[in-house]
Amino acid sequence: MEVEKSSRKTRIGTVVSNKMQKTVVVSVERLIQHQQYRKLIRRSNRFMAHDESNACNVGDRVLIGESRPLSKDKRWVILEILHKAAQ
Repeated sequence: MEVEKSSRKTRIGTVVSNKMQKTVVVSVERLIQHQQYRKLIRRSNRFMAHDESNACNVGDRVLIGESRPLSKDKRWVILEILHKAAQ
């Protein structure tokens, strides 16, 4: 019996807004290398993620995973809170 690998993407990011009900905005940063100058550049994307229990606060490190479309902009769900922010 083979174990199938999940085809859903996951990302680790920081919660930057939790002002909506059951939704948080997660900023995911990545480093890319400039093609010509070879310098590392920091890029970020913001994802809206579903937080069913409203457990996330601003500053938390979270693991988000791809899901079916839940609303116009929401296509990710909170899988796990990795580190709670100090308050």
